[in-house]
Amino acid sequence: MRKKLRIYLPFAANELKRQLAYKGAFYLFLLVRIYGAFISYYLWMAIYGSSEQATLGGLTREEMVVYVFMVYVTASIVTASISTMVSDDVVKGTVAMNLIKPIDYRMSLIAMAAGNMVYRFLVPSVFIWIGLELYKVRVLGLAPVTVLGVLLYLLSCIMSFLIYVLFDFCFGMIAFFTTYIFGMRLAKEALLSFLTGQLIPISFFPAVIQKVFGFLPFSSMIYTPVMIYLGKYTGNTLVYMMFRQAVWVVILYALGSLIWKRVTRRLVVLGG
Repeated sequence: MRKKLRIYLPFAANELKRQLAYKGAFYLFLLVRIYGAFISYYLWMAIYGSSEQATLGGLTREEMVVYVFMVYVTASIVTASISTMVSDDVVKGTVAMNLIKPIDYRMSLIAMAAGNMVYRFLVPSVFIWIGLELYKVRVLGLAPVTVLGVLLYLLSCIMSFLIYVLFDFCFGMIAFFTTYIFGMRLAKEALLSFLTGQLIPISFFPAVIQKVFGFLPFSSMIYTPVMIYLGKYTGNTLVYMMFRQAVWVVILYALGSLIWKRVTRRLVVLGG
């Protein structure tokens, strides 16, 4: 383990430095994302304002405010895309160089994504999170999150991050067959915003649809850690949800290994 950390930690550190070097582009990205969060906020406030029920989908109006912005914070932390890196390596041909290096290509991508995740957590997600918690307690009148709740949320976020990057690695393997996946990546992101509960909480769907989502990894990416933070999962349900996240990490890692073996067998590199 120590040897692997010594090998792959520089990948994470370099990605962290790269993000620091291009702060303007990153803050523009965050501005667009938080603008979308406020649109979602006003939309849900209008829905609650026009509803005769105080609770919708198991969430009160105050809880929905926290949900909307915790979705933003969580998505900023866990959604570190590596399929773009895979596609760029295939297009440029640098994937061949990565294959002859004494490193695990997938692990190097995960390490770079981890560096990106650390940066997104520190700048500015943690500050938005703190501000939201203060607003939640002082204005909304909700109970503050416990230390255990924070630890469980962060642990769930780590597993969500692994689920996302491992899934994205599998998705990136399409580049070995089609080379250019920009259009498919946009479609993937739009679909994930729906399946992960970013647009609509999964609790708003019919029970049958919720069961279908239970057999897919997507709800474990964002919806699960946010619901843990809100305290909606407790006891055996909490244990089950976190166990399900761990299972999806194992499944997607094994699936990625299988796909990687297949694509490297058919890879042909021209030139020298």
